[in-house]
Amino acid sequence: MRKLCLLAALISPLACAQVVSVETNSLMRLPNTASTLQLERLEVADYGTLLIPANVTELTVGELHLGREARIAIVPGEQALEMKVSRADLSEGSQITARGAPGTYQKAARSGRNLNLQIRALNAPLLQVDARGGAGAPGFFGLDGANGEAPGCAWGQAGRGADGSNGSDGQPGAPGALVKLAVPHDYPAEQIKVQVAGGAGGLAGPGGKPGAGGKAKGCIVYKADGGKSGKPGADGQPGAAGAAGSVTVQRL
Repeated sequence: MRKLCLLAALISPLACAQVVSVETNSLMRLPNTASTLQLERLEVADYGTLLIPANVTELTVGELHLGREARIAIVPGEQALEMKVSRADLSEGSQITARGAPGTYQKAARSGRNLNLQIRALNAPLLQVDARGGAGAPGFFGLDGANGEAPGCAWGQAGRGADGSNGSDGQPGAPGALVKLAVPHDYPAEQIKVQVAGGAGGLAGPGGKPGAGGKAKGCIVYKADGGKSGKPGADGQPGAAGAAGSVTVQRL
């Protein structure tokens, strides 16, 4: 019955009240068929992870329980996630992550997901939110230089090795997210830890290796000298770090 309710709820634009549980050491991904979800209870057991898709923009939870080292992982997206929790019980090492995605050779790094998190009653040794930007993509490798041609006994000299091409620069890291927290007025400020640093810049692309000169060759009449090797390509520059996000804390 619970599975049927969950399926029906996630198909509708506004999900009905329900219970979602993630077992120990397991990963669950909420379906991406609804942008607004309302849960009666959400429980993520020890070392479990609940993945919230990018299209979910509003999540309301009656009771939230995160076990030891449990995670709520929010997929990067253009729209901020509005998350409202009536009561939260968070165990040691638990965390809400809204980190950006690292860049690749095909895609640029993505910024942390903007998050508006409201918790009306909170029991936790530490409220941890990680919304850092993704690291920049590394620079491309420079091409290696071609080897020089060997000399002939009847003509010319050995060819010079070609120079390696320069490596490209690393791409910039993505910005950290804008995080707004609303927590109980008596929850200690020193127990709130939010990370919104920009992503690290991408590594520099290494320069290409030099091509070897043509090898020396002994002939009957004379000896043909070997050619000179080319020059190595220069390394690119590391990418710039992404801009830091911001954190706003409101007391309820």
